[in-house]
Amino acid sequence: MAAPITGISSMATRQVLAELAAAYRERSGVAVEIESVGGVDAARRVAAGEAFDVVVLASDAIAKLEAAGAVVAGSAAPLVRSPVAIAVRADARRPDVSTEDALRQAVLDARTIGYSTGPSGTALLALFERWGVAETLRERVVQASPGVPVGTLVARGEVELGFQQYSELMHLAGITVLGPMPPGTEIVTTFAGAVCTASKQADAVRALLDFMRSPAAADAKRRHGMEPA
Repeated sequence: MAAPITGISSMATRQVLAELAAAYRERSGVAVEIESVGGVDAARRVAAGEAFDVVVLASDAIAKLEAAGAVVAGSAAPLVRSPVAIAVRADARRPDVSTEDALRQAVLDARTIGYSTGPSGTALLALFERWGVAETLRERVVQASPGVPVGTLVARGEVELGFQQYSELMHLAGITVLGPMPPGTEIVTTFAGAVCTASKQADAVRALLDFMRSPAAADAKRRHGMEPA
């Protein structure tokens, strides 16, 4: 029996990777075991040489790992495009977020705003800078700890308005997803997989990534709030 493929990913792709791993095992007989943690922690562990075969992270994080020699050069494979969505607590008022102006007003009206670590959170703060409201919001923005879904903070009432990958919000109880970011403010992260330099079964990982990029994986990606990359 082939050795399991071990991997690490950020939380945004946890559920879709679990479904694709199960499908790949059924198809190939090869087990795939992927640990999902905060993206910053995942990148740190791969950079430190921890013995993973595959890593799935935002494409810019994969590029940094490749530059550092922690993933095999040229092995990166774009897998999904993941949009950021907006959420409030299930029993809360639902502000209009259908246009850029409406979203800007909803943000200014919110007592607290939750956002995540990683590229989507950085992009949200850049949007606030572009709007000229970053200083106004400085005391109201709350960054979720790595690996903690922003939606969890929303459900607990710790933040009023939450922004995170739709894939991380759509399965959480206690919140209402208002929708995606409106036109002109969209934040979409491309997640890619790559072969870790520490892997001793690079060909097996490439076969897995080929499956994850194939049309056979597209429906699973859409079920989890993403689009094929």
